[in-house]
Amino acid sequence: MRFCKLLLAGLLLFLAVQVPAGRAQESLLAAAGKAYEGANYAEAIRILNAAAAKESNDAEIQLLLTKAYLGAEEYNAAVKSGEKAVALNPNSSESHNLLGKAYGEKADHSSFISAYPLARKTRKEFEIAVRLDEHNFNAAQNLVEFDCTAPSIAGGGEEKAQPLIKKLLTLDVSEGHFAAGNCRRQKKDFATADSEMLNAIQSHPKSLDILDEIATYFANRGMADRVLAAADAAEVASPADARGPYFRAVGWVMQGGNLPQAEKILQNYIHTVHPRPSWPGPWSAHYWLGQLYEKQTRFEAARGEYEAALTLNAKYKKAQDALKHLGK
Repeated sequence: MRFCKLLLAGLLLFLAVQVPAGRAQESLLAAAGKAYEGANYAEAIRILNAAAAKESNDAEIQLLLTKAYLGAEEYNAAVKSGEKAVALNPNSSESHNLLGKAYGEKADHSSFISAYPLARKTRKEFEIAVRLDEHNFNAAQNLVEFDCTAPSIAGGGEEKAQPLIKKLLTLDVSEGHFAAGNCRRQKKDFATADSEMLNAIQSHPKSLDILDEIATYFANRGMADRVLAAADAAEVASPADARGPYFRAVGWVMQGGNLPQAEKILQNYIHTVHPRPSWPGPWSAHYWLGQLYEKQTRFEAARGEYEAALTLNAKYKKAQDALKHLGK
């Protein structure tokens, strides 16, 4: 009996230590997640590295580090964390997907000679991610885009993408049409891409990320009516998501109508919405405000918005071109 009591006391002491430690770890991961969602990648990385120092074999920490390093454009570090995440949890579809993204970004920023082996690694990871979970649509879209973009010497080829596109059409019609449209976009077959993207909208997509990409695609194509169609679908799929109103404002600016309401939406997006990493950045809202002010012949106000966009993102080409158009 005494042995049992001592054993029970030891177990309770162990749990008393472990439970607070577990809660502390959860708190750290929550703080890192909040920093990441706010695009504060440096803070997320700092928190996660501190957590990893205590829990070196935690696959979730390495997965989150991969995402944070990708956001910070630190691609060597992203690859390192991605490889650790996959080693710790080889059956995680999302770990393979993110490692594929890390390899892909590193390939894009590498020399010609180094890029090809990295590209092949990219495809391999996307392929594994899809094999592990056919409903990981982000991984499937990444694989389709790779195959429709990369040359055969790097492992790509449109013929490889077609079976997956057909499979996506059976799993989620909107995902399939988007994949088909994105593939044709890479091949500069814009007539077919336009049709497939519109089919994706009309298939009532559940993914706001797809609608985000479709709306951006049609905005770049100068098709305001289809940007508004994407905004309609976004507001049906997720009424609380700020991207629906944002793209409605973009469509209105393109059409030159409802400009006062469009201005309110864009100002709200800049000042009160906290876009997530995959959302349109606030610099894009500044750009569209500049476009709005140009339509109102408020050229100095437009110039100020383009400059604000470039302050936030110095490489934002649309704002650069708009300033040149104004004569800067």
